[in-house]
Amino acid sequence: MSLRRNVIANYLGQAWVALMGLAFIPIYIRYLGIEAYGLMGLFALLQAWLALLDAGMTPTLGREMARFTAGQQSTQAIRDLLRTLECVCIGMAIMIAAAVWVSSGWLASDWLKVDKLPIDAVQRAISIMALLVALRFVENVYKSALFGLQRQVWTNGVNAALATLRGVGAVLILAEVSPTIEAFFLWQALISLLSVVFLGLGVHRTLPHGPRRARFSLTTLLPVWRYAGGLTGITLLALLLTQVDKLLLSRLLSLQDFGYYSLASLVAGVLYLLITPITTAMFPRMVELVSVHDNATLGSIYHRGAELVSVLTAPVAMLLALHGEGALFAWSGSLELATAAAPILAALAIGTFINGLMHMPYQLQLAHGWTSLILKTNVVAVALLVPAILWVVPRYGAVGAAWIWIALNTGYVLLNVGLMHRRILPSEKWDWYGQDVLMPALGATATLLLLSGLQPPHLSDRVAWLAYLSVALGTATACAALTVRDYRIYVFRWIRRATNAHTT
Repeated sequence: MSLRRNVIANYLGQAWVALMGLAFIPIYIRYLGIEAYGLMGLFALLQAWLALLDAGMTPTLGREMARFTAGQQSTQAIRDLLRTLECVCIGMAIMIAAAVWVSSGWLASDWLKVDKLPIDAVQRAISIMALLVALRFVENVYKSALFGLQRQVWTNGVNAALATLRGVGAVLILAEVSPTIEAFFLWQALISLLSVVFLGLGVHRTLPHGPRRARFSLTTLLPVWRYAGGLTGITLLALLLTQVDKLLLSRLLSLQDFGYYSLASLVAGVLYLLITPITTAMFPRMVELVSVHDNATLGSIYHRGAELVSVLTAPVAMLLALHGEGALFAWSGSLELATAAAPILAALAIGTFINGLMHMPYQLQLAHGWTSLILKTNVVAVALLVPAILWVVPRYGAVGAAWIWIALNTGYVLLNVGLMHRRILPSEKWDWYGQDVLMPALGATATLLLLSGLQPPHLSDRVAWLAYLSVALGTATACAALTVRDYRIYVFRWIRRATNAHTT
């Protein structure tokens, strides 16, 4: 399967999924209110924390599927591993659903600070979340397997179709059936059930038949337990680093204010939608190259991915940081929402951009099966982060937590990448810092600062803001791309061909 084709498929599929998710959020808030959107933020928080129970199984399965495509695993072994992880994950999903359901009353009445929504309605919504979280847990297992098998075009097609049903159907349910948060989550659970069925069938039909039927066997986990265990530790610490702010804020803030923070986090998270298609497509190829010790090609792919991450995310992050209020207004049409969420969004966008820069180095470490460096740096980061959160959040609230996110990820970029390149591709470190990261970021930022004088003067015309943001983003992306040597060469060659064709 072509790497370029996988990247394009991932972008098209995930762009459509993102569009279906983001486009309807203002409609959800209009029907349900910002408090109900706070419950959607709680769902995202529960899903993130309960992913810890995955114990590294999902990314491990994706890596082993990639090794299977490289001829490093037998058909029978990979089918037995899949069956074993299916059984374990479905059992875990049932336990997750039961735990969240039992806790729904306590979460509704004691943990959350509910103002307008009835407590009974909140409890029922959390009970439905229990089923939804469990289904999403199983979904991720099959998605990881399919991406490892490089069935990324098909998988993105299924995800896009189901995302359309998820978004459009939710709006129809709220408009025509029941404008309640319970109805919203019921619809989401139904679509996730369909997703589990389609993705599961896709995995089993992709794998060739073995000499015998696949069977559950804990011995299949022995060769991968160390890798999975390292990922579990990384996941735990990553959750503390990325979710402890939301956990504390869900307790300390009103559900309405937590809704604003969740909304800003969601918008800043758009950056991950630009990054994930790159890393998802490149990781299986990187695993193959590590397996055959082809460091030259590995280094080339590593830099290509890092450059692309910077070129695509730097303009978006800087746009949200400089014009977050205008972007939120153009998207939602709500001056109140834009004013309340913009300061949080500005800090979260910068922090998320810096965090995104770490994705290609992280994938490179995982491709080598090296988890200890990430684990150790995360331990240090958590030791610093938790006291900082406990001190900052009560004093400065959501904005303070967002600025801690910037400081944390800056430390990661300065420390982790340098240590990694002492062992992996040691001659590539300064090219990553300079050419892959710094030049595209400077190009995008300088362009947006120069264009900022052209922004609309007031938050009153959504069309004017949308036009300005579109032009600014396109120009900043082009300038960021031109700072990359390979992209400049491509553009100059295209101009030369166009000029020659015109003169002849």
